[in-house]
Amino acid sequence: MKICILGCGAYGIALSLMFNENNNNIIMWTKFKEEKDGINKKRENDKVLKGVKIPDNIIITDDMKEAVKEANLIVIAVPACAVDDVAMELKSYYKKRQHICIASKGIEQESCHFVENVVSKYIKTNKLAVISGGSFAIDIVRKVPIGLSLATKNKSTEKILKSTLQNKYLKLRTTNDILGVEVCGSIKNVIAIASGMLHGLGYPESTQCMFITESLHDIKNLIKTLGGSKKTILSFAGFGDLLLTCTSYKSRNFTLGRMIGEKKDKKAIKKAKPSKLERAFISSLPFSLTPDQDKAIDEIREDLSSTTPMYRLLQGDVG
Repeated sequence: MKICILGCGAYGIALSLMFNENNNNIIMWTKFKEEKDGINKKRENDKVLKGVKIPDNIIITDDMKEAVKEANLIVIAVPACAVDDVAMELKSYYKKRQHICIASKGIEQESCHFVENVVSKYIKTNKLAVISGGSFAIDIVRKVPIGLSLATKNKSTEKILKSTLQNKYLKLRTTNDILGVEVCGSIKNVIAIASGMLHGLGYPESTQCMFITESLHDIKNLIKTLGGSKKTILSFAGFGDLLLTCTSYKSRNFTLGRMIGEKKDKKAIKKAKPSKLERAFISSLPFSLTPDQDKAIDEIREDLSSTTPMYRLLQGDVG
């Protein structure tokens, strides 16, 4: 199977190695000539996955037309903030026979749209899937057992992804709840920052357990309110990703929150390479909601207990 991966970051590279493990033909695209030249010279992207070698049979290019023209499957693995530009360019070269898999997570800053909405603005297709779940790129590379949710409404797309990506290292669980999977993959970032803040403030694991459990209920209610299936919370994209992101020192969001909780100054945070930390703007973004949805969100908000550590923290009481 011919697979094009848009994005040569850590996750794109990790996925390329897993696709390659299954004997697919891989071509990776980056918009940056310097990045392309560097990877082709060293056969690694030492800025994101130092020491991880990319096999010679995986082609690296900065020509999107060349990258996608023969592909059966196109995987979008760029940061959420770059999806709009990438999808706009992809529109010129996409063919109706091609399947699209979104591996990017997040919410677009200006529109508050999920990634699938951004892609669909430019490309109209039902051959679309979203993959999401608790999985650090370095762990995929190390070939440890990992599970991802595969959300799609197209059986052909599901079959292609299972045949090209799933193997003894990576398990895919399918669902048709694309919205629910995207909600989980986005909102968990905010919760992970908050979990890190609790840790940085010195609260024990028992308090974090309470916070994460309450957050599960909030995400479940949010998914239902926005039109998804509340069952999605009990998936690799839901509980799995939340658990990983909210507890691991490898989590960028958890690390950012921990540094805030420890009252590190801006200089210390900059030394931690903030360019690699997820943008915290998502925590203050409003959703574009219908009046009924807005009312439901208000009910969720009012259910917060003023006695919880996170509520007090958000009110400025961090003592």
